[in-house]
Amino acid sequence: MAYSLGIDAGGTYTDAVLIRDEDGAVIEAGKALTTYPDPTGGIKNSIAMLDPEKLKDVSIVSLSTTLSTNTILENKGFPVGLIMVGDYHIPEVLPAQMYCLVNGGHDSNGEESKPLDIEAVRKFALSVKDRVSAFAVSSLFSVRNADHELRVKEEILKLTGHPVVCGHELSQDLGAYERAVTAFLNAQLIPITYNFTKTIVLEMERIGMNATLLMLKCDGSAVSIEEALEKPIETIFSGPAASLMGAAYLSGLKTCAMIDIGGTSTDVALIQDGLPEMDASGAVVGGWSTRVKAIRMETVATGGDSHVYATDDPNRKIHLGPLRVLPLCRAAVLYPGFLEKLKETRLPPRKNISEFILPSVFYVKTEFPPIEMTTLEEMVYDVVDKNFPVSWLDMFERLGRKMPMSSTLESLVKKRLIQPIGFTPTDALHILGDYTE
Repeated sequence: MAYSLGIDAGGTYTDAVLIRDEDGAVIEAGKALTTYPDPTGGIKNSIAMLDPEKLKDVSIVSLSTTLSTNTILENKGFPVGLIMVGDYHIPEVLPAQMYCLVNGGHDSNGEESKPLDIEAVRKFALSVKDRVSAFAVSSLFSVRNADHELRVKEEILKLTGHPVVCGHELSQDLGAYERAVTAFLNAQLIPITYNFTKTIVLEMERIGMNATLLMLKCDGSAVSIEEALEKPIETIFSGPAASLMGAAYLSGLKTCAMIDIGGTSTDVALIQDGLPEMDASGAVVGGWSTRVKAIRMETVATGGDSHVYATDDPNRKIHLGPLRVLPLCRAAVLYPGFLEKLKETRLPPRKNISEFILPSVFYVKTEFPPIEMTTLEEMVYDVVDKNFPVSWLDMFERLGRKMPMSSTLESLVKKRLIQPIGFTPTDALHILGDYTE
């Protein structure tokens, strides 16, 4: 008998569902906590709950995930160098910290406006190659003539060996800046998508599963895993897209609205007359406009694991998200003795209070290898434990009463080197007695 396997890795839970092909019936399902920031453990644990003999008869594996969306929402993408070719109008805020603007580009007829300054490209690439994991390039009117983007890509590959994403490869719509943002976000996601799919491929091989691997796109369609690895930006809303299609299927309604509340984000979408409503202008995620065809989705960085904290700001005393933290209740289970430590923790000096410095915020080291750290970051990283959470006051004492800066902690969190633990809506449910497994 033939089966299909669906795997969804969300911010909090990872689900694996086994479906019988002949009638579409759900035969088995496994739910495990998503292991964060590396989802490998959660994927393995959810698949392990299914019958291993049935898994050998699986012909298709379909993947969906919110990992890409969450990465952008939390601003935790891998470091990328952005190269913009031509006379760009650059807004005050760019998603990239390491970028350069070089001469070149084409006009609306595809004719060269200025010669490409390849020497400036070389200089920039060599200056940042040890600080980035990939490059993104966007040239004016590359949809009419992609020559300059392709030449930049060839040169960077030769100089650095890093992956290079070109704007014209992702969108044929006009709008060079939007293509630059799309290429930049795509390049940020390449390592994440690669690690995610590699985990599943290795697990399939381990249990003897010989199946076709597909990834859901944010327009509700599915693509081969090779294409998903090449263009991970197209999977940014694959989790919510799967929720929308699944909600319509399970409800039997041709027209309905769907609200998907996850660990990191809440998504709202509409299906009408059996078809999902599409966003003609491209997906917007984390405030950035892209040129990626997607289901029209309203997304806010608020979920069950969103960080809840208070400040003295008279206009907004209570903050919710966008940072995702490990809930205190979860940490109390993972680390014996943590609950007692939490009760005894003292208040940091009021002048130091911030989102990253609170009596309810703790940190543990992750499994990610250290990358490009400043001297201050190295000092703080060295006093964070791997096996038990530490508070800001713990770090203060271990550093010889030197104060770890909020900006340093934030940078280490964004680099995925330390995992924050804090108060969340999930903790609130526990306190109120309203939490159900």
